[in-house]
Amino acid sequence: MSKQVVQLHRVIIRFAGDSGDGMQLTGDQFTSRTAMFGNDLSTLPDFPAEIRAPAGTLPGVSAFQLHFADHDITTAGDAPNVLVAMNPAALKANMRDLPRGADIIVNTDEFTTRNLSKVGYDANPIEDGSLQSYAVHPIPLTSMTVEALKGFDITKKEAERAKNMFALGLLSWLYHRPTDGTLTFLRQKFAKKPEILAANIAAFEAGWSFGETTEDFSVQYEVMPATMPPGCYRNIHGNLALSYGLIAAAERAELPLFLGSYPITPASDILHELSKHKKFGVMTFQAEDEIAGVGSAIGAAYGGMLAVTTTSGPGVALKSEAIGLAVALELPLVIVDVQRGGPSTGLPTKTEQADLLQAMFGRNGEAPVPIVAPRSPADCFDAAIDAVRIATTYRTPVFLLSDGYLANGSEPWRIPDVDSLPDLRVTFATEHNHTREDGTTEFWPFVRDPETLARPWAVPGTKGLEHRIGGIEKADGSGNISYDPDNHDRMVRLRQAKVDGITVPDLEVDDPTGDARVLLLGWGSTYGPINAACQIARRAGSSVAQAHLRHLNPFPANTAEVLRRYDKVVIPEMNLGQLALLIRGRFLVDAIAYNQVRGLPFRAEELAGVIKDVVASV
Repeated sequence: MSKQVVQLHRVIIRFAGDSGDGMQLTGDQFTSRTAMFGNDLSTLPDFPAEIRAPAGTLPGVSAFQLHFADHDITTAGDAPNVLVAMNPAALKANMRDLPRGADIIVNTDEFTTRNLSKVGYDANPIEDGSLQSYAVHPIPLTSMTVEALKGFDITKKEAERAKNMFALGLLSWLYHRPTDGTLTFLRQKFAKKPEILAANIAAFEAGWSFGETTEDFSVQYEVMPATMPPGCYRNIHGNLALSYGLIAAAERAELPLFLGSYPITPASDILHELSKHKKFGVMTFQAEDEIAGVGSAIGAAYGGMLAVTTTSGPGVALKSEAIGLAVALELPLVIVDVQRGGPSTGLPTKTEQADLLQAMFGRNGEAPVPIVAPRSPADCFDAAIDAVRIATTYRTPVFLLSDGYLANGSEPWRIPDVDSLPDLRVTFATEHNHTREDGTTEFWPFVRDPETLARPWAVPGTKGLEHRIGGIEKADGSGNISYDPDNHDRMVRLRQAKVDGITVPDLEVDDPTGDARVLLLGWGSTYGPINAACQIARRAGSSVAQAHLRHLNPFPANTAEVLRRYDKVVIPEMNLGQLALLIRGRFLVDAIAYNQVRGLPFRAEELAGVIKDVVASV
């Protein structure tokens, strides 16, 4: 039947169900097709930490939210316009986020008395009128899928598992998404299981056909492609972008890449991805524990490789002594910390920004380390290259602080021209660099470059460049073990001066009117919500400026000057005020900390309300 097509500027869809319902796969495929169509987009996967929580329970709900638009967006959206709920648990877990009038597509087959009681429903919400403020679309997704696959040589359980493809087909029809990419994906995924492949394709097509023929959906929706700078784009997750950034940096440095790592959520995908790229000279080592992972990476750095170790907050705690060793040895090392909720095991699959002070100070003694933080999934690529630049130029470990929101979220990424990437080639020491009193020469491992204060990088086995390394303090220049108090004071100050002298770009400020008196300052993944909140506030008449820090140690040289321009500085963070503490201590600015630690990103409307209140107070 012919149906009306309605143009929309943006849509937020959330798929929700049990961990085994394939919601992450469904959301990811819908996202891929949306990226192919040309919309700007941002995603927020949200899944339980338990490998298999009890079916039909609130702790077992897995969700995937996608925000796509015909214009530039920076967040996955505050609240969904559409909720696809595969069972009562999925409905109940997400009801608090739904605005009135939102569409709810529910799988009625799962709304049995037993499943309703599991989550505390005394009556069926589809039938008792409690959902009358929403546009509810009750669809027996499971039974319709089983009916559509009746002729296939598969079990009933296998047929039921294809209900996510039925839902994907329906949503693809509803929002005019291309289908070729989904079909190609299914053919690749089930290439060795032809009957399962045929069944999933049939389920997808049945969902599409249901949308075309049902009277429950009287309109289709269309979100036109966004206007973007010309180039070749792809959808990319933060962990994948970070992996590609490390590979690209290794290529530009003309160094083999070594990753020493122990699997930990949400950083494990980097290990998985890098292990696929041996053809680019990538070597991955899955160590027996966190300490072995960083120890192997330090050994690789000593051997002349581009060394990386990946982890999350708990792993950083275990690696801390070895990171201090890398500081003392003054070797290039990239430490990737994909932050998650803590303390201890905490919330492994939820996001947080609470490792900043750990990265800054979490080692014994004075052990300064540069810190770089990407602001979006795609920015993880550039941040990784920047971290490598600093590590190899200044011969120092570098922290790269991502988080779960960036790691698992995705957005369009314009693939850069290789020639536009920085030249990261390094020069290894090949000759003696110190002249003795008798006129003969020898190699000193701590002779420093006058500009960067970096020591020479001498590959073991280079003739005449034998030298001693270790955790006991070394004499400046010669590298001999030294207990001299003055030498220790000098070495501590040199290592600090080296970090303080790292060249980083100035802090840029977005202040459209030039007369704002309030500045929102952020770092890491808060960029998207802060940016969206500032746009909301400006449309409402508030004048507000925004700045975002990529470099947290050292801070950009103009940071103090930027902060002093504004009467009020507000710092939203997913912690209890760690950047605010550093800003107050370093620059004596009475920053206003706005904090939450809910395991979820900020909501733009919430931050816009904070902006309104602060602007009204100045």
